[in-house]
Amino acid sequence: MSFFLSQFKQPKVEDFDVYVPLGRAQRHASVVAVHEKGVGIDPAEAPDLKAIEAGEDGDNVGSAYTLQGLKAEIDLDIAASGHDTMYDRKSKVINKAIQDIGMGPYQWKLFGLCGFGWLADNMWLQGVALTLPQLTAEFGPDATQVRYTTCATFIGLCIGASFWGVASDIIGRRLAFNTTLFIAGVFGLAVGGGNSWIGTCALYSCLGLGVGGNLPVDGALFLEFIPFASGNLLTLLSVWWPVGQLIGSLIAWGFIPNYSCDTELSSCNISAPPCCDKAHNKGWRYFNITLGAITFTMFVCRFFFFHLYESPKFLLSRGRQEDAVATVYGIAHANNRKTWLTVEVLNEVGGYPEEGREVKLSTSEIVQRSLSKFSTERIGPLFGTKRLGTMTALIWICWATIGMGYPLFNAFLPQYLQNAGKDQPLTPTSVVYRNYAITSIIGVPGSIIAAYTVDIKYIGRKYTIAVSTLLTGIILFLFTISSKPDFQLAMTSLEAFFQNIMYGVLYA
Repeated sequence: MSFFLSQFKQPKVEDFDVYVPLGRAQRHASVVAVHEKGVGIDPAEAPDLKAIEAGEDGDNVGSAYTLQGLKAEIDLDIAASGHDTMYDRKSKVINKAIQDIGMGPYQWKLFGLCGFGWLADNMWLQGVALTLPQLTAEFGPDATQVRYTTCATFIGLCIGASFWGVASDIIGRRLAFNTTLFIAGVFGLAVGGGNSWIGTCALYSCLGLGVGGNLPVDGALFLEFIPFASGNLLTLLSVWWPVGQLIGSLIAWGFIPNYSCDTELSSCNISAPPCCDKAHNKGWRYFNITLGAITFTMFVCRFFFFHLYESPKFLLSRGRQEDAVATVYGIAHANNRKTWLTVEVLNEVGGYPEEGREVKLSTSEIVQRSLSKFSTERIGPLFGTKRLGTMTALIWICWATIGMGYPLFNAFLPQYLQNAGKDQPLTPTSVVYRNYAITSIIGVPGSIIAAYTVDIKYIGRKYTIAVSTLLTGIILFLFTISSKPDFQLAMTSLEAFFQNIMYGVLYA
């Protein structure tokens, strides 16, 4: 019991010996502080940049760094962001402190644990897809109607993503971070016991409530704990996405062909009796129970084997300044580094609470901040110029079309592979799941390559996503011109490779 409660114990500043005076700290200037002209700040009105004692390359700020220099740097960041409140100023101070601590063991462990969320997200998307043919065989809905199983899952995903994205700002990142995988694991295990098609759809929908929160919660949490200079790791985080598909496809290949009915699935329809009974069609149940066990194991790893500190920004929003500082101290201790952050520095730069401005945000203010992302005040500037408006529109179109195309293709790919064409015989179940596993394996390197190419000069994010999207579209078109299994295997493998490059860059 004491171990369980220790997972929620908030550390204290005095628990760690990591403090170093600001004047002797190693510092790194922010992008805004070094390149202030690039954010549209009038140099005549900009804060005193002489106070920011940066080197010529702008990376390191000398050991003589002062409180005045920190204030000037925060002023530049505030001027660029357009939000000047006590909370915003102190949040940026905490960002600076985490940036100066740098990447270390704590963030790399968090990289893996946040990756579990991405892995579970795609593992279950593929899990539903790989289960559809067997649901038709056992419960009777035809190959078209059974696809509403995917619809039910996506309803849960949408609700989960919307709920947990806001809830994590209210109840804290740590509780949301653990609860999402717990819900997914519990209902994932329960899916294996579904006794009817409608009941299985309901369980998948409940599973989606947990899985849907993984991307918004894990992505936000990860970004809050890593230094700005390592922000490209969000692209690399997407490598867990195809790994989830790979795990799901390999497990399906092992269970479903060996523990399923041999009846041709094309003969199954909603008006006819089921093609086989539960006793002879346990492959999809074993498959889902295994995925549920993996998901629950990932929850156990998160909760029992890693002490996640609560997000310092969340603590700051609740008026818990000392706890926010203690969290930064905990990160520095885990990374064997020092930090200059203190409550006094926060107050000096961001303002003292007794001056009449409270740091603490109410629940309604937190919700309003979350919803303000969709306000005209926030969206309007994205169309401030013709070029910026064009870029915004293109990114939105990419999100809309990829968000539509990805599930339409991948969620039903096992059915496509099973029914290669009207003039072709049904592909054996073992071959279908083997081909799906091969496709998943080839897709994994895509995300790794994306994390590398986005930082290559003259390629960057723009050409990485442009070329990968173009090639994905061409390959999807080629996929439709032949129904031969070997040809479709080649096309789906290439599509998975370029699709993962495209998706990783898009999300980042």
